[in-house]
Order: sequence, then C-alpha cells, then structure tokens
Amino acid sequence: MNYKDALQHEIFEIISKAAKELEVDAYVIGGYVRDHILKRGSHKDIDVVAIGSGIGLAKQVSKLLPNKPKVKVFKTYGTAMLQYKDVEIEFVGARKESYNEDSRNPIVENGSLEDDQNRRDFTINALALDLSTENYGNLLDPFNGIEDLQRQLIRTPLDPDITYSDDPLRMLRAIRFATQLNFTIDRNSLEAISSNKERIKIITKERIVVELNKILESDVPSVGFLLLEQTGLLDFILPELIALKGIDEIEGQRHKDNFYHTLEVVDNIAKHTDNLWLRWAALLHDIGKAPTKKFSKKVGWTFHGHEFVGAKMVFHLFKRLKMPLNDKMKFVQKMVFMSSRPIVLAQDIVTDSAVRRLIFDAGDYVEDLMTLCEADITTKNPKRFKKYHNNFKIVRQKIEEVETRDHVRNFQPPISGEDIMKTFNIKPSREIGQIKEAIKEAILEGDIPNEYDAAYQKMLEVGKTLGLTTEH
Repeated sequence: MNYKDALQHEIFEIISKAAKELEVDAYVIGGYVRDHILKRGSHKDIDVVAIGSGIGLAKQVSKLLPNKPKVKVFKTYGTAMLQYKDVEIEFVGARKESYNEDSRNPIVENGSLEDDQNRRDFTINALALDLSTENYGNLLDPFNGIEDLQRQLIRTPLDPDITYSDDPLRMLRAIRFATQLNFTIDRNSLEAISSNKERIKIITKERIVVELNKILESDVPSVGFLLLEQTGLLDFILPELIALKGIDEIEGQRHKDNFYHTLEVVDNIAKHTDNLWLRWAALLHDIGKAPTKKFSKKVGWTFHGHEFVGAKMVFHLFKRLKMPLNDKMKFVQKMVFMSSRPIVLAQDIVTDSAVRRLIFDAGDYVEDLMTLCEADITTKNPKRFKKYHNNFKIVRQKIEEVETRDHVRNFQPPISGEDIMKTFNIKPSREIGQIKEAIKEAILEGDIPNEYDAAYQKMLEVGKTLGLTTEH
C-alpha cells in the first residue's frame, strides 16, 4: 500500500535526499502516519527513524534546508530535533530496548526497523512510511495496525503484559488514545493493565499528569476516567474520586453516586469550554463530599461545607501530583469553593445584593463559575432540568444588569485608606479597615451606590460611631 499523499510537505523530500546522501534508510513512523490515515487534522509533530544515526540524519537535513535550522541534540537518548516552518521533526536511530524492573528507562541498543517497530506501544503507532527514493510512501505495517485502525482497536504489538510491565506509562497512554480516538482497548490489553496497575507507582507524577490532562482535554473525558476506574489505576492516581463512589442507604434515604455524577459534569463542561483548568474544577468540584458526608433522621444525607473542604483538598492533590501551585491551582480552588453559590441563587428569588456578592467574590471568573454550575445540572427529570436552566438564564441576566449599573467586578472602594486617614487625621489603625469594610458592605447590600459622594457620607457616619471626629 502506498501513501505518497501523506508526504506532501516539502520536508519529506529533503529528508529523503539527506538519507540517500548518507546511505541510510529513513522512515516516518507513529502518530503522523496514524493521524493521516484517520484524517485527523494536520499533524505538526513528525517522528523519523533512521537505520543508523538519527542525529547524523538531522544534521544532514539541516544542511539542506535554506535557513539551516538549529539541531537540538539529546545525546543520552540518541535523538535530535529541528523545527522547519510549521512542523517539528524528531529524528531517532532505530533501536531495540530491554528494561529493568524498577525503571521505565530502557537499556538501548542499535537495531533494525523491525526492532524499532517491536518497541512501539501500540500497533496503530507502529505504522511506518518509507522515505527511500525507490519505495517512497510505501507502508510498513508488521502488526496489522491498519486493520486495528479500521476496527478502532488499541492493541500492543507484543505481549501486553510485557509491554505494560516494561513501561507502565503505556497503560495511561492506552486509555488516553482510547478516549481521544473513541477506540476500544483490546480485551487482553485491558486485563494486562489491571494486572500491572501497581507498576504505575514507578512513573513520575509529571508524566501521569500529562496523560490526565490529555484525557481531560478530550471530547468525552468520562471514557478515560471510567477506564482508569475499571482497571484500578484511578485508586493510585486520584483516590479522592474513588472515595465518591457508591450509594449509601439509611432508612430508605439514599444519595446519588457522586463519582458518576462528577463524570457527567466533566462531560457536560467539555461541550462548553476548552479551558483545561475549568475542566479540572469540574472533575474536583465534589471531592469534599466524601469526608463531609453525614446522615441525620431530620434531614437525611448532608455534605455540609463540602466546598470549603474540597477547596483545601485541591491544594494537597495538586501538591501530590506535582501540578502547578500557582494561579491555576488558585483558580481551581476558587471554582470548587464557590461551586454551589450560583446554584443556590438559581433556586431562590434572586436579589440584587446576592448577585453583587457573587460578582464581587468571583471577580473575573464569574463566567467560568456559571459555566461550571450549569454543567453541574445532571438531573434526569426534564421539568427540573428546564427549570434550573431557565433560572440560570435569569441569574446571568441579573449579573449583566447589576455589573453594568454597579461595577462590582474587581471592586475598588471609592474611598481609600489615605482618604480616611486624612479626613479623621489618624495614623494607620484598625478603624481604617472597619470603615472600608462598612463601605464595601453598604455597596454590596445596595444601601449606597458605588460612588465617591455616597461612600464619603458613609465614611463620616461610620467614623462617628467609632468615636472619630473630623475636627483637627
């Protein structure tokens, strides 16, 4: 089978020419070939295998290119990389690998193309296109990868038990590809993942998070999280989600299964946002429910304060997984902490002051918060579903009206600490904070408009109650 049409980019002709000059065989392999056959958009990463030195081929290609791009060399791995126009090409020498039990880093030796294809994680990633002038575009498919693409199947070239034990990251990659491509994992492969699940402990947290992020960025992330749960991997990676599983019943009163509810919320939000961190917030929005779950005869099942507890758990989870502890983590915390606020508003009569407080507390993220809360509606009752969504429309409208009128988002009080010190001729003190807080509360409650004159009068009034005087 010939796939010359996959090699339209001018870079392939240049690689072919460089390989001929060096008298080495070269092949395009992996994701580029797979995605071309699946017609999955344009692939910007190209992997090239040379039967010989990958670094040597990269340098030769650079010489033939008009702008002689810089070649990045990774000697330890025997790989090299260069950027040309809109594509990034990685060159590697064909190799065979063997593994020690306590590491996923292989012992590498030079090998043939067959050796190199054997070491690939899945049959669909072992497809190679010949770049030699004689067989340009010919497909080499030793494991029936084309058939697996047609059957939409994730299968390992060799015994899955060995494949996953050697490099346990491949277990996550299998689940990630199944999620991204909407493929099924071969039954033997799935069983091998379950039996090797503990091996995931040797994988660095950073690598695990890369795969989790790709699962979360998929169209239907629940596919991946259900597979992680089914294989037992989720117990090792996100035990906070496993803790949400199950339904308890006391005296005929049950609560919903918060694990499956969470996955529905993540799928819902995936339809409305590509923001990875908002998707993380959806995944973690209920993690505080497991530790706060209580039953009382009066009210049944409760999860009091689960948002507060969940927001604190976010920090520990991010820290454990070596995820960024910066503004991204704070954003997820904020979303988890505030996740019930708009829902409460959508159930009650919406007052201006409640909306002002919501805008004030959410700041720039009020839109994201509303998106999360709308995704949180997973009721199967069509009447209730419609009612909630209509109520959210009212809340959104109210947010727009109140913000246009009162400018509460990123609220800066009209009166500064300096104004207060000057007016009452006082030094920095607790009273300044009390006056500023009182002005803020009065504006949020709607007692006074968000304007200087009204705030000035409020300052005088509060100052008087605190025993402060304007007489110098």
